[in-house]
Amino acid sequence: MKTKQILGEDTTVLNSSATTVGVTIRGGHLGPVEFQVGTRRIAPMAVAPWAGEKLPRTTPPILQVLRGDFFCMPFGGNGTAVGTLKYPPHGETANARWKVESDSTEQVLHASLRLKAPGGRVDKFVRLVDGHAAVYQRHVVSGADGALPVGQHAMLKFPREGMARLSLSPFVHGQVFPGEFEQAAQGGYSCLEPGAIFTSISNVPRSDGGKADLTTYPAREGYEDLVMMCSDASMPFAWTAATVASEGWVWIALKDPCVLRSTIFWISNGGRHYAPWNGRHRGVIGVEEVTANFHDGAAESIRPNALTKQGIPTAVTFDKQIPTTVNYIMAVGSIPKGFDIVRTVRALPKNRGIEVESASGKKARIALDLDFLNGSGRQHSS
Repeated sequence: MKTKQILGEDTTVLNSSATTVGVTIRGGHLGPVEFQVGTRRIAPMAVAPWAGEKLPRTTPPILQVLRGDFFCMPFGGNGTAVGTLKYPPHGETANARWKVESDSTEQVLHASLRLKAPGGRVDKFVRLVDGHAAVYQRHVVSGADGALPVGQHAMLKFPREGMARLSLSPFVHGQVFPGEFEQAAQGGYSCLEPGAIFTSISNVPRSDGGKADLTTYPAREGYEDLVMMCSDASMPFAWTAATVASEGWVWIALKDPCVLRSTIFWISNGGRHYAPWNGRHRGVIGVEEVTANFHDGAAESIRPNALTKQGIPTAVTFDKQIPTTVNYIMAVGSIPKGFDIVRTVRALPKNRGIEVESASGKKARIALDLDFLNGSGRQHSS
């Protein structure tokens, strides 16, 4: 499969009748990503404003490439070593060069990566389907032992204030990151109350004593914040959605909540004034489906913590003899006038896709292969 330079990175491009996606060789980042919705091309995924710039050699590859979506193992900053192991931010899977294994079709990419730590291999499958405005990702981890946090790191870009309405399936625990997410002394600023627990993303405590509504974005310009919502694992699938009513479309991500147990919102709206961010990363929200202890990394996720004490897993246990599969779908669909914010998502009969219903009672259907989420066996987090 041929590659070409896109925004400074060697990239393989996949095409179907409804979707175009680039996959970078370095880091395996998906971007740019475009979906065909009726006569329109929708490009909801973020690409870092410094893409293609010459950055200092000390800049981690993940930041040099940063775009769209990528698989993280181990998920998180990984600032703390695990014994003698020190992982890069979001792991080798988001930084190292992937080997393309298959060039048999322009709609399926198979790439692999040998892990230096903890060993083993990850096989990446990115699949497009004609007629589906969707991207199907499957990561198969084999030959690895022990526990690590994992996640998909999707990033959406909304240029106008209040452009999108955000919602997600029922969750059992919601919390602002309990530490200091940004430090003013280093040029970073946050506004949510550290460690605050909430039951609705429309009512999240701020540090100034007020409340923040996280359902509308962009908002709170000049700040960076991070919250995590732990999914209800009894559901057959979990979802996160961004509705753009002014343009008539909705973006939705779907996962198996027994594999990817939580959803992180990384709310990035110009709150980082250090390089390479320099205050220019604005209107971006990371919608990250993870099994992790917030964004800290492997050390903090594999040891007992406040979440595991509540029965919420923060790492996936790998068995060298049994491959672990992580499946994930993101899709875009057209919505009717009056559709405001996604309230429910239902599976359609005979695997014909999903029906999304808004709080206002309007409905829309999106064609996709929902059975993909449970393909190759349902794995569980620990």
